[in-house]
Amino acid sequence: MAPRSPEHLVSSDPATEPPGAPSESARQAAAPLAEAVTIMARLRGPDGCPWDREQSFDSIKKHTLEETYEVFDAIERRAWPDLRDELGDLLLQVLFYAQMADEAGYFTLADVAAGLNAKLIRRHPHIFAGEEVSDSATVLRNWEQIKRAEKVSAADTQTSMLDDVPRSMPALLEASKLGSRAAKVGFDWPDAAGLFEKLQEEIGELKAELPASAESKSTVSNAAIEEELGDVLFTAVNLARHLKVDPESALRAANAKFRKRFATMEFAGGGREGLEALSPPDLEALWNEAKLKERESMNKLEEQRP
Repeated sequence: MAPRSPEHLVSSDPATEPPGAPSESARQAAAPLAEAVTIMARLRGPDGCPWDREQSFDSIKKHTLEETYEVFDAIERRAWPDLRDELGDLLLQVLFYAQMADEAGYFTLADVAAGLNAKLIRRHPHIFAGEEVSDSATVLRNWEQIKRAEKVSAADTQTSMLDDVPRSMPALLEASKLGSRAAKVGFDWPDAAGLFEKLQEEIGELKAELPASAESKSTVSNAAIEEELGDVLFTAVNLARHLKVDPESALRAANAKFRKRFATMEFAGGGREGLEALSPPDLEALWNEAKLKERESMNKLEEQRP
């Protein structure tokens, strides 16, 4: 299969303005990016690195997810030098996929960049085509309308409006996108109150699947428990959507809070061995102390603010 020309991706609308001359940052990035592309080709070449030459789309996709989460971590830690390095690692994933695609004749890195450029221009008519917009909400509505128009050509192969939500994405993100997509046709709860009721309903159904006693535990269907717990999580994600909270960010923040409090417990309890020797009530007391210290620390920070 021969590489596709990127020309078909660029809008031919005469009303669309060109993006303009390259900025200084674009000129500065050009040479290092070109060098990175050359290095990637060398690594995959006949005399390149054995490990890089052995890789495939399937073998490196797990690394892409890992690098993405490392970018998240650097942002949440406000570790800007780390973020620079992690973005480089994420860029490496793009270069890797593009090089393998080029070798197979699917597309080139130039196609990737040209497609992105055309999409950004096409979906920002208020910048490049003189369209008037009043606020960011209008921009988002226009973006969705343009996306729908772009997908018309693929309607013959798409059997459901949910088909383009990847099944391989993290489950929280997939659930959020599925709920959001269904909401576009009105299949949604009218407000968050209905979701709170639904969440309690799903929790009740989960409890109904749990064993009544230790003796009956062997007769309980783990599949049924997993299904009901999944319904609880799916409902919670949709509640987050109605509350305009990103569930992934919310859970990551909760994880970070747990890490911090547990570390305080470890320090106060004498490390792992000390915690293992404590009773559940003692551990609960340490947890409450950790929460109290955290609250006191936050109050001090508030008092220090001008």
